[in-house]
Amino acid sequence: MSQRALRSHRTKTWQRSGPLPGPGMHRGVGPIFLLGRNMAASGAEPQILVQYLVLRKDLSQTPFSWPAGALVAQACHAATAALHIHRDHPHTVAYLRELGRMRKVVLEAPDETTLKLLAETLQQKNIDHMLWLEQPENIATCIALRPYPKEEVNQYLKKFRLFK
Repeated sequence: MSQRALRSHRTKTWQRSGPLPGPGMHRGVGPIFLLGRNMAASGAEPQILVQYLVLRKDLSQTPFSWPAGALVAQACHAATAALHIHRDHPHTVAYLRELGRMRKVVLEAPDETTLKLLAETLQQKNIDHMLWLEQPENIATCIALRPYPKEEVNQYLKKFRLFK
């Protein structure tokens, strides 16, 4: 591929051909989504869903010194995997239904040990998540939760700061 074609290929934006799925168009719509929709119709505040990510801060520092783009890619991989794995959960369906209202919060874990301890805690508490492992090195880099109401997962994440 020529340099010009490669540049053009890289800069193309993805556009959806057709309307976004409407109510009832996804097989995963369940009582939680319908409850939120009914609350919205009645004037009550619908549940706000947030996808939390916890990314290792030490990877940006020596001795690792990963560039910012590599860290962003790790968070993207983890988020995409968590959404895919839990795509039929009513919270994920509702989260993906309104693309313009997605909320993500990226937190930082100081190191791999802390990240793995969080993964163990989430597993024990039955909190749906994805621990992303960079291959082939098998390095734990990021945890992404499926979308949750923040009240349901706050207690497990409150000790982590926003990623800087």
